[in-house]
Amino acid sequence: MTSSMALNDDKGSGGEPDSGQDPASGGIFSSDFKRHEDLKEMLDGNKDSLKLEAMKRIVAMVARGKNASELFPAVVKNVASKNIELKKLVYVYLVRYAEEQQDLALLSISTFQRALKDPNQLIRASALRVLSSIRVPIIVPIMMLSIKEAASDMSPYVRKTAAHAIPKLFSLDTDQKEQLIEVIEKLLSDKTTLVAGSVVMAFEQVCPERIDLIHKNYRKLCNLLVDVEEWGQVAIINMLTRYARTQFLNPNENEAFLDRDGEKSFYGSDEETNTKEVCQTSCRKAYVMDPDHRLLLRNTKPLLQSCNTAVVMAVAQLYFHLAPRAELGIIAKPLVRLLRSHREVQYVVLHNIATMSIKRRGMFEPYLKSFYIRSTDPTLIKTLKLEILTNLGSETSMSTILREFQTYVRSQDKTFVAATIHAIGRCATNISQITDTCLTGLVGLLSNRDEWVVAESVVVIRKLLQLEPSKHTDIIRHMAKLLDGIAVPMARASILWLIGEYSEHVPKLAPDVLRKAARSFISEEDIVKLQILNLAAKLYLTNSRQTKLLMLYVLNLSKYDQNYDIRDRARFVRQLVVPGEHSNTLSKYAKKIFLAHKPAPIPESQFKDRDQYQLGSLSHLLNMKVPGYQELPDWPEQAPDPSVRNVEVPEWIKPAGKEKKKDRKDKSFYSETDGSEVTESADSSPGSESELESSTGSKESTEISDSDDEEEGEDDDDDEEEDSDEYEEQEEGSEPDWEGATKSQIKKKLASRNKSNLTTKVVEESASDEEDATEGSSSESSESESDSDVPIRSVESQKVSKKSSKVCTPAKQEISLLDLDDFGSVSATTPSPSLVPTTLSMDLQGLNLSVSPTLDMSSPLVDPKRSYPLLHRLAGEGLSADFCFARTQCDLPAGFTALHLTLSNGTDSEVVNVHVGEPTKAGLRIHPFPMQEKLAPGASVGVLMGIDFRDSTQPVTFQLCTQARQFNVSIQPSLGELILPVTMTERDAYTEQGKLSGMNESSVEVTLKADSVALPSLQYRLCSVANLGTVPSSEDCTLRFAGKTASAGCLVLACLKWKSGNADGSKGVLTVNSEKMTLSPILLRELQQSLSLC
Repeated sequence: MTSSMALNDDKGSGGEPDSGQDPASGGIFSSDFKRHEDLKEMLDGNKDSLKLEAMKRIVAMVARGKNASELFPAVVKNVASKNIELKKLVYVYLVRYAEEQQDLALLSISTFQRALKDPNQLIRASALRVLSSIRVPIIVPIMMLSIKEAASDMSPYVRKTAAHAIPKLFSLDTDQKEQLIEVIEKLLSDKTTLVAGSVVMAFEQVCPERIDLIHKNYRKLCNLLVDVEEWGQVAIINMLTRYARTQFLNPNENEAFLDRDGEKSFYGSDEETNTKEVCQTSCRKAYVMDPDHRLLLRNTKPLLQSCNTAVVMAVAQLYFHLAPRAELGIIAKPLVRLLRSHREVQYVVLHNIATMSIKRRGMFEPYLKSFYIRSTDPTLIKTLKLEILTNLGSETSMSTILREFQTYVRSQDKTFVAATIHAIGRCATNISQITDTCLTGLVGLLSNRDEWVVAESVVVIRKLLQLEPSKHTDIIRHMAKLLDGIAVPMARASILWLIGEYSEHVPKLAPDVLRKAARSFISEEDIVKLQILNLAAKLYLTNSRQTKLLMLYVLNLSKYDQNYDIRDRARFVRQLVVPGEHSNTLSKYAKKIFLAHKPAPIPESQFKDRDQYQLGSLSHLLNMKVPGYQELPDWPEQAPDPSVRNVEVPEWIKPAGKEKKKDRKDKSFYSETDGSEVTESADSSPGSESELESSTGSKESTEISDSDDEEEGEDDDDDEEEDSDEYEEQEEGSEPDWEGATKSQIKKKLASRNKSNLTTKVVEESASDEEDATEGSSSESSESESDSDVPIRSVESQKVSKKSSKVCTPAKQEISLLDLDDFGSVSATTPSPSLVPTTLSMDLQGLNLSVSPTLDMSSPLVDPKRSYPLLHRLAGEGLSADFCFARTQCDLPAGFTALHLTLSNGTDSEVVNVHVGEPTKAGLRIHPFPMQEKLAPGASVGVLMGIDFRDSTQPVTFQLCTQARQFNVSIQPSLGELILPVTMTERDAYTEQGKLSGMNESSVEVTLKADSVALPSLQYRLCSVANLGTVPSSEDCTLRFAGKTASAGCLVLACLKWKSGNADGSKGVLTVNSEKMTLSPILLRELQQSLSLC
């Protein structure tokens, strides 16, 4: 009984219920001194399962806001645990409580330092995060050393964590600023999107004045902006907004000047034009936007479609502060879209729209109905929409807005009704054509039953009558009669002021109003009493005969009032107006003081001066400067030197031997001098299929020679280059004649070329001779390897000539089996593994040319030549185009994806000058095919072009043009077609997969049917989806693949492991690792879909 009562008391006190005595059953709270005792026992035990369960419950407590600081000693003991999952949870806890329990956290410093060397990137990052959370000055040197080491870490996630730790260290010790700036400068040069946003935020908090750090990285940040996470996008956009205000000229600076100049030139005569003014005008009109300024606007424009409201708001403020007025219209629709979000988002967005609508009213006029008020809107949202509707009002739209206002006046929300009536007054003041209409409507509201409506109407009418009081005498008289029925102090004070100010228009009515007001003087509010005093003084000065006694009566009542303001006002009026024995000098000017002409008040928007703050900031929302706000710089009068943003490419990045092979490249596939696609093959190739097969291998070996010369130009001597040139001249002209072939011939050529891509006749012969031939060729290849380093090779480009397979002598520099086509030029800053095969047998295993004797080597393993329609003949007016992915680099520059296009003329006339139009989208790189001058009726021609998809599956749109027409076409690739295969040993594959764990890894369980669990079948399905190369595997039931993205060169690994199952099928795990985290899940889905068809 007692225990149950204690349990009930514990529940009532806000603690969680104790669900049992078992430590793992969930009971974690008790009201006595044994609180958390079960969790402590679990953490002190020897079983990792109990410790893990305890940590899960503790982290859940922290997530719910419960205080778990008492468990710190028990938790910190497990910081050195070897269980990865347990260590992660311990670090999560320590990040939360390390600052509170600094003494105990200091005892684990050595453990954190060891964890910084852990192979797991998540452990390294968590250790640095905990270390930076211990805010003790004595460990500042350790933190600085750890941040510097993490800034050079191979994992971008760890480098991102280092950027997060920089502001923490700076707030702990500002003397470390110079060293932190060096780290920031290093991280700013990082090309990983994961790091960009974090380091910019660190830059903003540590050294926002050092814009010189941004110069060299400005263009890189602009180009990476689309791929950065949303939090980082907001930070980068805000920083670049302030940067652009200091580096570029104001695009709207001369708008007013140009308008005045245009008006003068239209109405004025030529004789009145000054020569100097004409020169100034021409100079100002010659403004040209800086290309870097345009780059920023162009790269931020797509972010207006972001799902994150903060990103859209950041881009909108950037355009408002930086873009020309003519381009501001594009931000209106995205901002209006945000009004469908939560009311908190609406509140912030409406504040910014209200500020924009004052200076750029035309932006939001097409979306006027989007600001109509709903009955479910809160009062704050209603008043903001009223403000915007008032700002957007024009002569054409005001009738619609006033009808809306009539509906709003009937609302039950008094605050909203008052704001609506004031909005009507503002509209009447801003547009003189509707002033009378608004006054009539406001006078109609004076008969409303709601006194609040009447009171606010009186206040607004008083302001409007000041514009032209002589025309509205009847309204003044009508309002004087309403004085007895109005109880709101502000309304009564407004009527009294109006009658006193314009008493000459109602000379008979004014004394009677003063009489009624004097009778109720004692019971009036202070604001009304002050206006009664003013009314008495004004009437005494204009009609002393009727109002003298009333004025003295009011002055005597005021003399003994409780409010000192009223007593002071009464003494002032008595000395100034009533003549006495000692009249002062001011008495002579009493009429001028009280009856002076007063200008009509001009109601202004409360958002008029808010543009002094950066839109989207807290200072703009509160209309006051808050701590930490960085003011928006003024535009410079003269543009700074733009060359500071130029980045010089280091000499060691440029490919060696480029100048020596310039003449050779002029004769390459894409020759500008020749109009055809192939320079000399049209004359030398007879066109038969047998010659096409033999020429394919020799041409590809020529490509291999070129690529090897470019990569190893520094090691080759002149004799070797001459030999290579002689060999190339002998084999030149072996390229298939795409231009002169028919459609049926093109398909046969594509099929034969596809066959040569996957397997060569040399490999077929070596496979039939089994191990002897393989060992003999491997001994020859090992000698060729010792001369130079072999970079990563493309499996897809294993096109070897017959001559090179038979003889391999140093004198002739023949192409051996290992002289595969290069993967492409890899950027010096992109990390790539050194995957160099040592023997030919390992290469053959990696190339999957002799893995299983059951493979049918007579037919291609995959079909990369599947055609897709590009331009239908109906849409192209007879011209049709199909395309297929070549899956090879061909002769294209690095970064391009090769496409084979088949152009067909289905008309009765020639199609002239078929070519690819200039890219209309900024940043789009296209390597066009040579212009086809004439395409005969019914003829087809094959051409080769390249597109840089930037490792993205977004569709690329370009124009296919003829002499007479332009056709918009679009290509949307799958991610698997944007990969080039590479060769890799099993050991290297293990090593790289270990480096690409964590967030760089995606995996899924798959089910394979029993009849499809065969090596050829699985290889075919996976390689048909993704252009991956096979990696040799010593494990049973395991397939490994390796590839590299065509544009950025990011390494991609895939692994399929399965267990032999029963008749129903086998269970397996498909894993994809990629240096770019966003690629792994996309490629995993594509591969999973191919396996689901098994």
